[in-house]
Amino acid sequence: MKKILVGLLVFLALLLSVAFFAGFPPSYLMAAPGVATGIGSKLLCSARYVSGFSQQQSFDDLVQYSGILQRLTVEYDEAQKSVTTSLFGLSEKTASYRNNIGCAIDYSDFSQRASLQVGRVPMSDAPWPEGDAVDFSDADMDGLLETLLVTDNEEGLNTRAFLVAHRGRIIAEAYGQGADADTPLLGWSMAKSLTAIMLANLEYRGTLDLDAPPEFELWQGDERSHIRISDMLTMTDGLAFSEEYNPGDDATAMLFTEPSSSEFAMGKAALQVPGSWFNYSSGTANLLARIYFEEAGGSQGNYDTYMESIHQSLAFQNAIFEVDASGVFVGSSYLYASARDWARIGQLMLNGGTINGQRIMTEDWVVRATTPNSSENQRAYGYQWWLNRGNEELRWPDIPADAYSAQGNRQQYLMVIPSLDLVIVRLGWTAGGYPVDRTFSKIIRSL
Repeated sequence: MKKILVGLLVFLALLLSVAFFAGFPPSYLMAAPGVATGIGSKLLCSARYVSGFSQQQSFDDLVQYSGILQRLTVEYDEAQKSVTTSLFGLSEKTASYRNNIGCAIDYSDFSQRASLQVGRVPMSDAPWPEGDAVDFSDADMDGLLETLLVTDNEEGLNTRAFLVAHRGRIIAEAYGQGADADTPLLGWSMAKSLTAIMLANLEYRGTLDLDAPPEFELWQGDERSHIRISDMLTMTDGLAFSEEYNPGDDATAMLFTEPSSSEFAMGKAALQVPGSWFNYSSGTANLLARIYFEEAGGSQGNYDTYMESIHQSLAFQNAIFEVDASGVFVGSSYLYASARDWARIGQLMLNGGTINGQRIMTEDWVVRATTPNSSENQRAYGYQWWLNRGNEELRWPDIPADAYSAQGNRQQYLMVIPSLDLVIVRLGWTAGGYPVDRTFSKIIRSL
């Protein structure tokens, strides 16, 4: 016991010194254990039981975020499909898996997720995008994607999936590092783009006005009551949310230490005049998911409406959109989907809001969603979609100006290029940047 206590004191001293010399406040040290066990249990659970990766690959991916995660004690319960992590006894968290709803951190006072009645849509062998049959292949493009994948991974970029859909058909795909065409892969912030589509569907059905303020009771009577849903969609709501990923910052606290991501974001104060200033915010994305939750009638209605109007209409085959402990979709981050499922979202946008014979949103919404916003500092962003155009220079100079993309941490990309009738998906686990302009322009030149 004495050795354990000495080791713990040494570890705490090390953390304190690192935080001090790095300029982090004391809150960094206080929050670090909770964030470490939260991110550890959650990501390990989903990597293992949603994506189906081995325990070793799941852990290897996790520790790329921070060296402190190497110190986690990890216990898998393969029978119950849960993961418990602890850090020197300072914090312990468990994340559990449920069929067709994925993983979330468990909180004793929150039973909403556990009470959900969930089901799975049968797999279909119809041609993509209605099903998962891919009966068309471009040998040259297949070869290029295989070459790009090998080259990426020789350079340490950890690419796991490439897919190209042209003129409504998948023409090539390539997979590696334990992933295949059926593997649900974490899109991180690409989930934001689907969350926007979910609200677009409510608008199409006449139950939501995107130019109206959200009906959050907490915001009534203060300056936040002037924020419109459309301001939130363009990340110009003016809320004081910090999209930093250090322990003690808003984003990590929200995702890894709070049972309700939307409730955490709801408490953020107004900082800017709505519509005037772009501030990228996962908190805002989770508030958009909360709007969907409330409009759909709460926990079970939220899930059922999504499954009927979005999941089934898109014909997702290998996709799981996770909810937090409060039963609200984590609209900022936790959509796991195969490359073919991610491409379905792109095809929906290319089609002007229809897919598989069904209309999900209006064509006008797609136009609005891909139009630059009116902020002073970052106009090349639409309704939760990154735009190539809008600023003084193109975001991707070698790619057509009308391109737009869903993007996520570890360099996830779902790019739509209307002028070429083209969708490109790239999924992986990249620390640092990814040469998207160079790589995707090679794909475009090979069409």
